[in-house]
Amino acid sequence: MSPLELAQRALGAARAGDGGALVEVTRERSLMLRYARNRPTQSTAIDDVTVEIAVLRGGRVGKASTNATDDDSLARCAGEAEAAAQAMAQSAGDAGYPGFPEPSAVRACDTFDLATASLDATLGGGALAEAFEVAERHGVEAHGTWTVGDVEVAVASSTGVAVSERMTDAFMKVVCIAPSGRSGYATQASNAASALRPRELAERSAAKAAVNGDPVALAPGEYPVVLEPAAVADLLSMLGWQAFNGLAYLEDRSALSGRLGQKLTAPAINLSDSPRFPRTLQRCFDAEGVPKAPLPLIQDGVAVNVVHDTATAARAGTSSTGHATAPGGSTYGPIPCNLVLVGGGAQNAEELCRPIERGIYVTRLWYVNPVRPKETLLTGVTRDGTFLIENGEITRPVVDMRFTDSALGLLERTQALSATPVLTSDGEFYGRRFATGVVCPAVRVGSMRFTG
Repeated sequence: MSPLELAQRALGAARAGDGGALVEVTRERSLMLRYARNRPTQSTAIDDVTVEIAVLRGGRVGKASTNATDDDSLARCAGEAEAAAQAMAQSAGDAGYPGFPEPSAVRACDTFDLATASLDATLGGGALAEAFEVAERHGVEAHGTWTVGDVEVAVASSTGVAVSERMTDAFMKVVCIAPSGRSGYATQASNAASALRPRELAERSAAKAAVNGDPVALAPGEYPVVLEPAAVADLLSMLGWQAFNGLAYLEDRSALSGRLGQKLTAPAINLSDSPRFPRTLQRCFDAEGVPKAPLPLIQDGVAVNVVHDTATAARAGTSSTGHATAPGGSTYGPIPCNLVLVGGGAQNAEELCRPIERGIYVTRLWYVNPVRPKETLLTGVTRDGTFLIENGEITRPVVDMRFTDSALGLLERTQALSATPVLTSDGEFYGRRFATGVVCPAVRVGSMRFTG
């Protein structure tokens, strides 16, 4: 039985009631290989189906989920969702959920690769062997993951929505660690395993770990920086959660609340949520079956939109932009899942370094957390490849540093971008597989505040 057929069968188990019901079915098949110290350490295979039923009663959405697909289990799951909705409606009153979306035409995406869906473990074994060979040649140890997934999602509702899509994704992370303790980092993501380049990743990671020279300890202060795409993606992802989130916007927790239409970043910043961009992990519709479409967020430095699901769109008096992350909406609110930052004119990150007399080159950021979300003030540390830039060249390693700065402020002080955006993804999954990524280039920022 296909996920869409299962969704429609589960929908039949839910009583229509006064508000109707919506069902999301996710079937995941995936394989993950982990490795450490140039040896495989773990292999995990998943073949699972999740049915999530949302029931609307009195303006409240109750939800329940199950991994069992027999009729009795689906009926029990639907009953639990209905009981939850009724309990909320009776105790907390009408939350104003406007009703599940009506069906709309969904434009197909290029999301599926048949070879990747075979979940061929020998491909992963070969990828690990290449990484190990490179690491041993550089005298370092390789650690990381290789994973591929085949996910089919279907949404059916009492309003007539009936959509499904099948997606594949592939990801590899290589963290090389030298005997000195210095480390390097490189990742790649794609919807096709054949696009991954394990040897190139290992070479990039090993070269950073094996660089000679004692690391320089810099004093806290403001430095010009060049951020590789992985570091840029961390900042943009946090912006997605905090600033472009329609719920945060409505609750005046977003840095964009009351500021749409204002210039907030450098003119070179053009950021959008583009679910069909060629290098992104494409998606056709959201968890409520609403079609996705390109949505500009910052145009030439001016903030123009936030994202909405059905619930926040109703409160804002607008339409859903197709960014629900759960049926009936998530408590975290809607978030953009296909962020794309358009590139600039620099050939690469090395060219971005040329105008810098003394600054810092950052491979990635780690443990990034909000300090004051309304100001997009974040803190975190550099990791796995931090270097000194002197007279336009990357010269020596730098002891990792803590930064505390505003994400929007960094985009405001952005001076130049490399030409070619790349897809970055952390490739880690906690719970159901939901592969996302940010497509962005490397950037040069006039100053970034380091606090320790």
